[in-house]
Amino acid sequence: MLNVIDDNDRVAVAQEVSMSFPSQRVIRTLEKVIWQNGKPNNIRCDNGPEFISRDFQEWCHGNDIQILFTQPGKPTQNSYIERFNGSYRRAVLDAYIFRTIDEVRRKTGEWNVYYNYERPHESLSNMTPMEYSKRSAVNDPDVADRLCEGGPCHPVYTTIILMAAYCRYESKSGFWWGNA
Repeated sequence: MLNVIDDNDRVAVAQEVSMSFPSQRVIRTLEKVIWQNGKPNNIRCDNGPEFISRDFQEWCHGNDIQILFTQPGKPTQNSYIERFNGSYRRAVLDAYIFRTIDEVRRKTGEWNVYYNYERPHESLSNMTPMEYSKRSAVNDPDVADRLCEGGPCHPVYTTIILMAAYCRYESKSGFWWGNA
């Protein structure tokens, strides 16, 4: 599971489900995010192998994106994504038994819509992430000009946060479960 959220308004920009996330897959996901939503100035992530790889670092450098690594053993430096992962794990991975990876993807997509468009966040003045994002954009003319018309487009990011939260798969039974 690769989760990408906006550091400013908590929008879950992308959630990718896969058996593994080598750096090239992370890069493909980020290219899709950038194509759909614009390029962030920074990426905050932990020191996982997919993020410290030469490919990932060169890709970020070539795209003028600064990598902000959290210090090992300091999860509070990435508290938004840690909380997001916990909410996702409890709502989806711990709540269901999945027989295929496509089932995980479908349920994750449903939850992503709920999280972004329906679930109010106390830290966002009890607005959903998308409501907060749109309100912030309206209050900032520079950002408002960059919004897409008629779609779920997002303002240009300052920082996005990445976290690979691995789920285990038991091949004998064919079940996914949510203990990461």
